[in-house]
Amino acid sequence: MEPSSTPAEELTSASSHGYRMPLPRLTLTTDVSHGPLDGAWWPRCAALELELPSLVGSLEPDPDTAVRVTVDLGEWPDAPSTVMAPGRVIAVEPAGPGSEAHVITLDCGTVGRWVLLVIPPEERSGTAARLLAAAADPENPLTATRLLALAETGLLEGTAGQAD
Repeated sequence: MEPSSTPAEELTSASSHGYRMPLPRLTLTTDVSHGPLDGAWWPRCAALELELPSLVGSLEPDPDTAVRVTVDLGEWPDAPSTVMAPGRVIAVEPAGPGSEAHVITLDCGTVGRWVLLVIPPEERSGTAARLLAAAADPENPLTATRLLALAETGLLEGTAGQAD
């Protein structure tokens, strides 16, 4: 007779696996970007320490690669200086004076560097989808601030090719 497990044993076995964050809502340019953005990220909440591990993990840096993230403190006022992620510590630094709002920069050593529009977590899904697509367009010449302003006014459609 084959050994079997009880529902309680199955639950214990299943719960021994760690919780996995959902994949980040992220778009990246498919080619070398010629604009100010390399894509966009739409976090599910405003807690950077909860959102950042899955974002960095999706970029697939080696565990030994130092990861440094620069954020706008206006957008992330409670940003910690480090974020713990599986197998790594992510350094978080405030963006310097004159840096653009609603942008996060991820520097993953030899893997790459990305400048991403940060779409507010509370943004409606239709608007967020248009922002994700526009920011990932390698021909997009618009800044994060300009893209968000166009989305707010409902003029986001057909923005490629417009000067900022």
